[in-house]
Amino acid sequence: MRFQLTEEQRALQAAVRDVVGRRSSAGAWGLVAPRGGAADVYSPAPLKDMQSAGDSQFRLDRGLWRALGGLGFFSLRLPEADGGAGLGLPEAVLAFEEAGRALVPGPLVATHLAAGEVPGAATGEVVVAAVDGRIVEWMDEADVVRRGAEGAVPLRSVDPLTPLHRVPAPGRTDPVAVVLTAAEQLGTAARACELAVQHARTREQFGRPIGAFQAVKHLCAQLLVRVEVARAAVYAAAVTADRADIAAARLLADEAAVRGARDCVQVHGGMGFTWESEVHLLLKRAWVRAQRGGGHTESEELLAADLVA
Repeated sequence: MRFQLTEEQRALQAAVRDVVGRRSSAGAWGLVAPRGGAADVYSPAPLKDMQSAGDSQFRLDRGLWRALGGLGFFSLRLPEADGGAGLGLPEAVLAFEEAGRALVPGPLVATHLAAGEVPGAATGEVVVAAVDGRIVEWMDEADVVRRGAEGAVPLRSVDPLTPLHRVPAPGRTDPVAVVLTAAEQLGTAARACELAVQHARTREQFGRPIGAFQAVKHLCAQLLVRVEVARAAVYAAAVTADRADIAAARLLADEAAVRGARDCVQVHGGMGFTWESEVHLLLKRAWVRAQRGGGHTESEELLAADLVA
């Protein structure tokens, strides 16, 4: 059995990273805001202006959404006869890992799952939201809302880049949505590890890089271990598509993202909480994703039932 990524898979990773990386590195972060007071003219929203990103003045960057559609991000698993790439869940996981690494906002999972069913979703022309667990992400920005969002009420979100609504009754849990969420969490955990190590190498105290101190070394080592364990589990779940494997992958990925982002904030110290840094956004997004369907309690119960059986 081959465990290395193929050239095609690596090319897919690089293409997604290039598209989303150019947006985030330019300060856009997948959101746009009114330009010069003109309500209908939008420009990229810089990170420093996002303290109030939950306000209605901020919207999804439809240009990024269409760019992802043109790349085949949403249609990866559609058959070629239906205009898709004809790839499988492992390739989708690689793409969503890159999206999670760049903190791409918007209902990516819901739109991906709607490709082939909702016209325009596969090409990124239509944004699709869906009930996942008890929450709906980006409901007001979506062109289509699936899976019964009746009675949804606005919910204050800890993540300013992810507006939320809460529904009275939980929606069904789609195993593919669970593994794609795990992939996003994996990408965020990997980014947290990268930022922590980079800061530990460059930030100096008492004339030495803080990475030379044992406590910081341990934090960075633990970050890396959690990322690699989660990566092995998520990739395996994408190959087997077994519900127990998916549940285990989700638990490990949630832990890697949440604990990893917390440790990254600790390595950065007070700067990790400021709007000059993206570090706090990693933690906030990881918290929000952990509340989606297939989260902690649900995955634990599924694993317990599998063990008992």
